[in-house]
Amino acid sequence: MIEILTSGVALGVHVPGLLLADRLRERGVDATVSVLEALLPEDKLRTTAGMKVAFHRDFRLARVGQRVASDPVAAADPAAVSALLERWRALPVRRFVVFSGFWLRLVERYLSTCAVRPRVDVCHVDSVLSPSFRRAPDVGARPVWLAHADSGRLPCSIPVTRTPPLPWRDRAERLLLHGGGWGMGTYREEVGGLRAHGFELDVVAYELADVSDVDSGVRYHMMDPDWHPWHDVGYPPFGEVKPGAVPEFRRGMGHHGSFDLCRRALAMVSKPGGGTLLDSLWSATPVVFLDPFGDHERRNAELWCGLGFGVGFADWKASGFDVGPLGAAHEALLAARDVPDYSRLLAEAS
Repeated sequence: MIEILTSGVALGVHVPGLLLADRLRERGVDATVSVLEALLPEDKLRTTAGMKVAFHRDFRLARVGQRVASDPVAAADPAAVSALLERWRALPVRRFVVFSGFWLRLVERYLSTCAVRPRVDVCHVDSVLSPSFRRAPDVGARPVWLAHADSGRLPCSIPVTRTPPLPWRDRAERLLLHGGGWGMGTYREEVGGLRAHGFELDVVAYELADVSDVDSGVRYHMMDPDWHPWHDVGYPPFGEVKPGAVPEFRRGMGHHGSFDLCRRALAMVSKPGGGTLLDSLWSATPVVFLDPFGDHERRNAELWCGLGFGVGFADWKASGFDVGPLGAAHEALLAARDVPDYSRLLAEAS
């Protein structure tokens, strides 16, 4: 049994964990997913949900909040923690794959009770250490990098889908604008300028207040605002939303719903989160990078641009929003998709 440990605080961490579980199950490997926030009491979860809305509305506040974020394990319900450790023992878990460093204190505690220690992989979605790993204990884990800034490489990856990318000639002149799972960043500020240059847009809204029907060239989509990753371990319910209409939110099958928009776009316009890099690779869709959320995202953007997979928004704007570089980045991404499949490597080792 492989236990995959994610965090609902960042869908760029959680969704790759769900993808890995699906790819493992397709190979006949038993895999389960646990979300760190499921261990928290209700009052702490309400605070976390409120922070998500506040950070969506104010990106500067989000950046400050990241620097002072506390370890959520300190607030975990002791009874929930004990039940989880007993479940790991009963399964039993033979390998952990850790996507958030905040889990490692609990993993360390569990390992200290094991006569035969399970193996531990730490899977880094970002290209450098993200904040949750910076003060994490050393449990002798094997580091696994989906992108690596210092070496300028993609050491391995988790396939989002087995379906080949949509050919460039079959894509409409549409851009996908989003701010990751919390809808953070400056992407909403660029809607008017991109529409003025003739692009049609798919915009991932975070709350209904973001949605407008003023411009028919802009379609809005969002996750079900009543869903949180600690409610279940399915993909986020997702759908198109229009003012005055009841949205139909549906779960993606085998991958998250927003990826279907990504694979049809000329480019994503987004902050440089690790989950965005994964979507970019498997859809062969370039990224036009907006301001990063912290130094780890800045390094993500530098890596992607250095590999020819993306461009900074300011540079693209200075070119007159030329789509030529996007086509070149698409071709570079197509050529780069032959990377080791992490799910295959795990399955072979199981």
